[in-house]
Amino acid sequence: MFDPKAIDSLADRIANAIPPGLHSLKDDMDKNIHALLQSALSKLDLVSREEFEVQKAVLAKTRTRLEELEKLVAELEKRIQPD
Repeated sequence: MFDPKAIDSLADRIANAIPPGLHSLKDDMDKNIHALLQSALSKLDLVSREEFEVQKAVLAKTRTRLEELEKLVAELEKRIQPD
């Protein structure tokens, strides 16, 4: 679900933020950070951007249809109300 390149990039940025005195541990920390990020992100209940956009389009279509139906109901209510 998550782009492995994005996780790698984020892990690299975090590892590059390590102070120069700890660069001997950089490779080990990079692997640990990568595993930690992947584990944390997999626990989240997230959807992909594509899934989000599909649901957004469905919601917009549903909202439009609901507004049309509300107008129709209002018109029908006016017709059946006695003068």
